[in-house]
Amino acid sequence: MAKIQFSRGLDEEVIPDVKLTRSRDGGQGTATFIFTKPQILDQGTTEDITGMYLIDEEGEIVTREVKAKFINGQPEGLEAVHIMKSIEEWERFMRFMERYAEENGLGFTKSGK
Repeated sequence: MAKIQFSRGLDEEVIPDVKLTRSRDGGQGTATFIFTKPQILDQGTTEDITGMYLIDEEGEIVTREVKAKFINGQPEGLEAVHIMKSIEEWERFMRFMERYAEENGLGFTKSGK
């Protein structure tokens, strides 16, 4: 039951590209979600976007840092950034991502650094 919403009650069906970064000590991390042509933009208004809600059986992770990307005046995508400030927040986020990936057939690729 892992899902992403931008407006409460409306599940986003478009699967994002997710980029993760983490500090060397593991204490902080950032997840950047990039959605290309998400369904919420088909609603014709971006005012319905109140944040990004990551919802699973443990509860909800919320980020308010959501930006729309426009090309020729038309909304083309959304970028959402979730910042994790502790190892506990990182672990909670990763549990959500494991559930979301499993439900949506996603894989994980580690960068070559």
